[in-house]
Amino acid sequence: MSIKNNRLTPAEYQENFTDIHPPFETRDAAVVEANRCLFCYDPPCMKSCPTSINVPKFIRQITTDNIKGSAHTIFSSNIMGAGCSKVCPVEKLCEGACVYNLMHETPINIAKLQRYSTEKAMENNWQLFDRKPSKGKKVAIVGAGPAGLSCAHTLSREGIDVTIYEKESKGGGLMTYGIAAYKVTPEFCEEEVNYITSIGGIDIKYNQEFGKDVTLEQLQQNYDAVYMAFGVGLARQLDIEGEHLQGVEDAIKFIYELRDNDYSKIAVGDKVAVIGMGMTAIDAATQAKRLGASDVTLVYRRTQSEMPCTEKELDIAKLDGCKVIWLASPKEIRGENGKVSQLVCDVMKLGEPDASGRRSPVVSGETFTLDVDMVIKAAGQMPFQSLVNDNNIENNNGKIVVDGKSSAKIAGVFAGGDCVNGGREVVDAVQAGKDGAAAILKYIISPDYIIESELKPTFNN
Repeated sequence: MSIKNNRLTPAEYQENFTDIHPPFETRDAAVVEANRCLFCYDPPCMKSCPTSINVPKFIRQITTDNIKGSAHTIFSSNIMGAGCSKVCPVEKLCEGACVYNLMHETPINIAKLQRYSTEKAMENNWQLFDRKPSKGKKVAIVGAGPAGLSCAHTLSREGIDVTIYEKESKGGGLMTYGIAAYKVTPEFCEEEVNYITSIGGIDIKYNQEFGKDVTLEQLQQNYDAVYMAFGVGLARQLDIEGEHLQGVEDAIKFIYELRDNDYSKIAVGDKVAVIGMGMTAIDAATQAKRLGASDVTLVYRRTQSEMPCTEKELDIAKLDGCKVIWLASPKEIRGENGKVSQLVCDVMKLGEPDASGRRSPVVSGETFTLDVDMVIKAAGQMPFQSLVNDNNIENNNGKIVVDGKSSAKIAGVFAGGDCVNGGREVVDAVQAGKDGAAAILKYIISPDYIIESELKPTFNN
């Protein structure tokens, strides 16, 4: 057993990391699917979308071959609609709410239709929004992830000049650095960032780390408002013996390393254990298998009914050959010569019901041991608590406390996305960015300022 790279042939890597959700191959295929839509008067799909995309409208526009209009409908609500069409847990959101489910029929493939329109817009560089004349106001945003980009685009549309400070060398945040490459490629993420910023009025300064290269005090002095959207990023520790042995990896770091697309360079164990059952855990496990690991086991301390990931994501891991052990919690990582050799787990059992009737897992007293050469930690990420404390930002265990939806408790400072909620979906961060922009405009322009719900598309191109 060993951790090594170049386990597969170039052809095998290529096959393993192709798009897991391929797009419609033809216009006719998209139109046929779009025509299945019932165009509900009070659409549950729209209600279930955190950004409130008008799903029936954009689908109807596809049926009439108005692809620019369809893309505009999507981007008006969600400027990262292209990326979200690839990574959203739609079975829990729009597609899960589709009325066809009540008829025991296959729901409309909303994500695939959304991808069809938005990718056409990006491929053709359709500029669907006019930027209003500059209002002479400047806003600084910390973080070029989904919340920051969404806030920036909304502000820019309203004539605000935006500067984003990003600690990484590329924008996109979690989309770029934390999601498996078979869902979104690094190239796509870069294209999406470029498309969003092509409206103008948005300047991204890369390799600028908040708290190190730029401070909150500096931003407050130089800008009319500040929006903090730096997410979360510190891997939650297991706090068990052997956690620092060679071969113990953070899931986000493991996924991050695939960003240059040279899969043969990424080292992976032969027998891998992944701790956790969220989307990141599934991505890490599936990625390990697709990099050539012969045995991958997901270890989760709760039951399947309580897992954070969706059934669809779990099915992906299972189809790739990953195994799952429920009601198991890591107790100790053993090693030989400083390298991981075994993972010892407590067998959990469900305890007595609490006041709400929920039965939490408790240690049963039994253990089991897995022979592994790699352990990937995917038990969640922690907020940047020291960062917010150092900047005297009021927080709850590292999560920034806000009034309303986005106003931090410092004059002119706003926050949203994962640094406030602790970590949700990309689409939630996009909506947080919109909420932040609305609050900022009321602060720097007028308390009565209202963002136009829909801007006219320009079809000059």
